Amino acid sequence: MSELKIRDIRAILTAPDGINLVVVKIETTEPGLYGIGCATFTQRHLTVANTVEQYMKPFLVGKDPRRIEDIWQTAMVSSYWRNGPVLNNAISGIDMALWDIKGKLANMPVYDLLGGKCREAAAVYRHADGRDPQEVEDCVRKYIDQGYRYLRCQMGGYGGRDHTLHSPENALAGAYFDPDAYARSVPRLFEHLRSRLGGEIELLHDIHERLAPIEAVRLAKQLEPYRLFFLEDALPPEQLEWFETIRSQCATPLAMGELFVHSAEWMPLITRRLIDFIRCHISAIGGLTPAEKLATLCEAFGVRTAWHGPGDLSPVGAAANIHLDLSSPNFGIQEWSEYSEKAREVFPGCPEVRNGYVYVSDKPGLGVDLDESKAALYPCHNKLPAWTLARIPDGTAIRP
Repeated sequence: MSELKIRDIRAILTAPDGINLVVVKIETTEPGLYGIGCATFTQRHLTVANTVEQYMKPFLVGKDPRRIEDIWQTAMVSSYWRNGPVLNNAISGIDMALWDIKGKLANMPVYDLLGGKCREAAAVYRHADGRDPQEVEDCVRKYIDQGYRYLRCQMGGYGGRDHTLHSPENALAGAYFDPDAYARSVPRLFEHLRSRLGGEIELLHDIHERLAPIEAVRLAKQLEPYRLFFLEDALPPEQLEWFETIRSQCATPLAMGELFVHSAEWMPLITRRLIDFIRCHISAIGGLTPAEKLATLCEAFGVRTAWHGPGDLSPVGAAANIHLDLSSPNFGIQEWSEYSEKAREVFPGCPEVRNGYVYVSDKPGLGVDLDESKAALYPCHNKLPAWTLARIPDGTAIRP
């Protein structure tokens, strides 16, 4: 096996749950030895796939798949301009696939390659929503009955819904919401939940960057009495300096990083201890190789991990998250979106949740496979998402 080489690289597109997924498959010169990785940038899936097959494939075919670090470093600079979500996701798919291959060569699950388990499974949080506080409470109780103890609570989705909007004539189309009405509703929601549920259940909330920075400061202060496990994405990446103001005003734990693609975004927040949880989307920062280093950096500064785990994450990407969760001493919590039976047929070995904890297979590598014939049954769609076109009542477009 000393002459082991990368023989082929392909981007495989599939949408078993109606969400565009991008999976990279790397085949080697060793018969039957291949790896798969997640490169899902669902809103730009075709661009990522093109990057993998037209640029990364000719760059990497013939290289030794065991040299993960060198491949990651050279792939990142091969285009000279770097650190964008398209390139990072393409590299992530390759990087995860190489870790998958490495685990198969070593006959070990990836968590053992990363130092071994710190825990047997990763606690997860689920998303509870509703039109009013009672509906949210009912949703939370449903999850509690299923064994979950961490619940992210929203009321009408990001920024709320069904607000009375006063918009000008001929306002442009978009996903409208009222930031002020939303901000007023959140403390009332958590007052209701704590009074009904007590203090034993961990509650979370995602602002999703829907407020002006000073309003995010005010909301973080108002939520302090309700002892959130964390408040997520209070600010957009363009306004990170405001985290210092929030930190100086209250002790609400802060989670950030879903939209990060560059180390310059997370370094100041971590080294200045301005956040409590790092929330990066692992494929958006380039895969397992940079994520493992980021987790270690966070450990040194008392920051815990809470990797992004939305519906637009393939089961391969979810498995990568969990291998890191199991091997990181500073693991905090894992976001989880359930996969359908169709997705589980496309991705045999999909991680399993039992009683509020998610488990990965102990098979070598990432433990997830891809049934290409079944994947082909669920083609992706090329339709721009409406929810990203967020607007406030006067029609101004804002960051979602």
